[in-house]
Amino acid sequence: MSDLIATGQTVTFTISQTPKRDAPRKTLQRLMRLQPEVRGGLKKLQERRRRHDNHTYIRAGKAWTSRVKATRLTTVAEGESFTLTLTPQILPDVRSIERYVDMKAN
Repeated sequence: MSDLIATGQTVTFTISQTPKRDAPRKTLQRLMRLQPEVRGGLKKLQERRRRHDNHTYIRAGKAWTSRVKATRLTTVAEGESFTLTLTPQILPDVRSIERYVDMKAN
């Protein structure tokens, strides 16, 4: 399937099976975070955390920050789909997870 994909194409990926190992699961999650609407949500969360949620206190005369854990806006589950425009930087990642997804060029 990887011979049919080329850079500049918009491709929709649908997860056909959930990976058991952590490496492909993390790769899928990283690719899902590249979607513009997910990136916008992460940016809004980043701003909120910077202004409100992180706890700053004085320790040894300096400001220390206790940060909130990062939120995952995407879940790697069977049936989830996401759309990406392929770039040369993400092609190796796409090739490494192609057995877990169904690809459809738009």
